[in-house]
Amino acid sequence: MTGEKIARDRDPAPENSTPDAAADLSCNGLGPITGSRVRIAGLFGGGLHTTNEDGWTLEVVTPAWPNERVLPSRDGGLPHAGPHGEEWWHIFHSNYSTFRAAGFSPSGRTIAVATSSDLSLWTRRPNTRTSRFSSNET
Repeated sequence: MTGEKIARDRDPAPENSTPDAAADLSCNGLGPITGSRVRIAGLFGGGLHTTNEDGWTLEVVTPAWPNERVLPSRDGGLPHAGPHGEEWWHIFHSNYSTFRAAGFSPSGRTIAVATSSDLSLWTRRPNTRTSRFSSNET
C-alpha cells in the first residue's frame, strides 16, 4: 500500500451522489472497484464493523475532545489488558480534520478511518490471524 490516491469523482452524477440515493447506504465504487457497491458511513448514518472474526476490536475514544483516536486491539478492548504495541495500538489521532467514521472491512483484514478530508487504510496480510495491521502512510 502506497497511500497514493487512485480515484476521485469530482463531478458525481446527481441521481446517485447523495446518501439517500440508496436505501442500503451504499454508493458506486470508483477506479479499480467500479461496478461494485461500497458501504457508506459518516454524516448521513451507516456504519462499519467494530469487531472481526479473528477477535480484533476497534474503538474510537476522545480523551481530548474534539480529537478522536482510533485504537485497534486483540485483547478484547477497553480496558486493555495487554501492553501498548503488543495487544493494542494507537493508529490514528484526528487533530487536523473532523473525524467521520472508523471500522473494519467485511473481510476484517482492512481498517478504514474517514475524516472530513481523508480516508486512511491499514491492512493485514491474508491468513495472519495475529499479525499487526500496517500502513505505508507518512
